[in-house]
Amino acid sequence: MDRYKLCIRGKNPDYFLRKVIDRKINIYDIRKEVKKLYIVVDADGYKKIKKIKTSYDIEVVSVCGVLKVKEIVRKYFFFILFFIMGIIINIFLSNLIFDVEVIHSNKEIRNIIINDLKNLGISKFNFKVNFNEKEKIIKEILVKEKNDIEWLEIEEVGTKYIVKVEQRKLNDEEEICNNRNIVAKKNAVILEISAEVGEVVKKRNDYVLKDDVIISGVIHNKEDVVSNKCAKGRVYGEVWYQVNVELPTKFYESKNTGKNKYGIKYKFLNKNYIFFNKYKTYKERNLFEFGNQILPVRLSLVKLFETVEKKILYTLDNCEEEALKIAEEKLLLNLGKDDTILSKKVLKKQLKNSKIIVEVFFKVKEDITSYKEIVIEEAKEEGD
Repeated sequence: MDRYKLCIRGKNPDYFLRKVIDRKINIYDIRKEVKKLYIVVDADGYKKIKKIKTSYDIEVVSVCGVLKVKEIVRKYFFFILFFIMGIIINIFLSNLIFDVEVIHSNKEIRNIIINDLKNLGISKFNFKVNFNEKEKIIKEILVKEKNDIEWLEIEEVGTKYIVKVEQRKLNDEEEICNNRNIVAKKNAVILEISAEVGEVVKKRNDYVLKDDVIISGVIHNKEDVVSNKCAKGRVYGEVWYQVNVELPTKFYESKNTGKNKYGIKYKFLNKNYIFFNKYKTYKERNLFEFGNQILPVRLSLVKLFETVEKKILYTLDNCEEEALKIAEEKLLLNLGKDDTILSKKVLKKQLKNSKIIVEVFFKVKEDITSYKEIVIEEAKEEGD
């Protein structure tokens, strides 16, 4: 609701106040000074006061409500206009593609990808595409260029698309595969052996050391060596890992409440200010930014996600679940996509310097396939 703060000046402001009260005008605030009276009334009350015939001086000191907004807009009209225009121009420019760079050493491959991207809508001075459209374009190029392209990634960096390409290698495996043995990549207990070419010299549940031959490329007829082959196959073994995890005895976990709102972030030098933010703790995501390279000022529209902090205390009794989770995440970073964790257990827990140190033991089903070239001397020895 609109409010008017009025200043009444005259010899006897109380006399004027009685006139206002007699006309049943709503008064929301009163403050008296020498020969001055400050009152706050609504729009209807202000109209009635203006009709009072009096020698008192009536001045509008300030307004609030819609009128205040109108006053601010009127006062800062050009600033607001240019600010909005700047945001619109910034949004427009930030959604344009100013450069497309294909990273590959082969010029022919670069030209193929650039032409395909152009035909599918990704080129200089076109608008950017959304994530789903980008993935669709990648699939279309991979299907079209399946004989030349093995893998493709499009990364958006500012107003530039960086395209990374891996060329397909169509070499005949039989021509490039030298005579070799399949050996253990690391110490393990064999779980599975799948041999395509070569003689299997180990069996399931055998313990092997690193570089032990599992599938030999040296082919025997009884005790005689008849040929050397390129051994082919796959071996999976049980491998053991120990992962150490450190947990603080006390820390604060931040969780989203599900509430969010938009705010305006003003950055000057290294200071940040966020307007229209009512959250005490929050995470923010920058939607777009307005600024230039000369002035140390940035203005951004951000989305704020309210968070709450939860205090968590770990002890030797309640730390196992979290330690196992963290240890598994650490281990998975070093495993292949086909490797599988078979089991896990906590070996040891100890409290040291306000930290809990947990040792976790893992059994992993892992691809232990590795290769070792057959040398002539090795073949002769086996044939002797």
